[in-house]
Amino acid sequence: MSGTDIGFWGVPLAMFAGAIRVSTPFLFVSLGECLTEKSGRINLGLEGTLVFGAMSGYAVSYLSGSPWLGVLAAGISGMFFGAIHGYICKLPKVNDIAIGIAMMLFGTGLAFFFGKPFIQPQAPHLPSINLGGWSDYPQIQSALEINPLFLVGIVLAVAMWWAFKNTRWGLIIRMTGDSAPAALAMGYSVDLVRFLATTVGGFFAGVGGAFLSLYYPGAWSEGLSSGQGLMAVALVIFSRWNPLLCFAAALLFGAAGAIGPALQSVGITQGYYFFNAAPYLLTLFIMIASVSPKRSLKGAPGELSITK
Repeated sequence: MSGTDIGFWGVPLAMFAGAIRVSTPFLFVSLGECLTEKSGRINLGLEGTLVFGAMSGYAVSYLSGSPWLGVLAAGISGMFFGAIHGYICKLPKVNDIAIGIAMMLFGTGLAFFFGKPFIQPQAPHLPSINLGGWSDYPQIQSALEINPLFLVGIVLAVAMWWAFKNTRWGLIIRMTGDSAPAALAMGYSVDLVRFLATTVGGFFAGVGGAFLSLYYPGAWSEGLSSGQGLMAVALVIFSRWNPLLCFAAALLFGAAGAIGPALQSVGITQGYYFFNAAPYLLTLFIMIASVSPKRSLKGAPGELSITK
């Protein structure tokens, strides 16, 4: 073993690094979905928002030369999709789940149409913060390369958790999600609160898409998302609609997604594709566990369609 070879310790180290990188899009999309569902609405269209955010962020980064402008553009595009979803869902006799599926197809189709010219060009990527300069091991240095968006996501999760418990706006959102008649009796517009929550939730999902195309994997392609927007719905259920638990669950999903590459890094290639399916198996397990409303849906906003 060479002086810089850490053997099988590379597996947990690679999973740690993968948890940080892979979890970041999960974190932003799940926080966006958590905010939306706290107001009493489900947005299954965040998969399309994530893909379009990845495309628009990459395109703006390539055209402007600034990856941070790309992140902003991705967030704005996500707001656009969230606003469309929020506006349509406030119309009479409209089902939010059906609209979400339609928006998912619309977003992915639009991204594929406008994104074809940007598949080959190389856009500037987001920078990383190197926290491993103290070590001589390249594996440790690589594992401790952290993107600023991951840190922003942590701050956002804590801020949302605090705001839901301690601010007037947090109380209004929770009240709207738990009981629309109570919100109306207090003089608040249920449609407006849900529209704003869905719009801001779309912004978060768009930023998550920008991370995919501008940092990890760091390119734009039509198969970039791999269903992460849909997995976020299961992640929010798993986290009991708690932003802090959304962060923990995102790390869990990220570590699951890193199992395959981590094992491959130490020469274990048999069953590689099976381990790559770990996030999808975890999603399936969570959705099966969610069948019991008395156990798994505890803490769910009362106005969600899945609770009725």
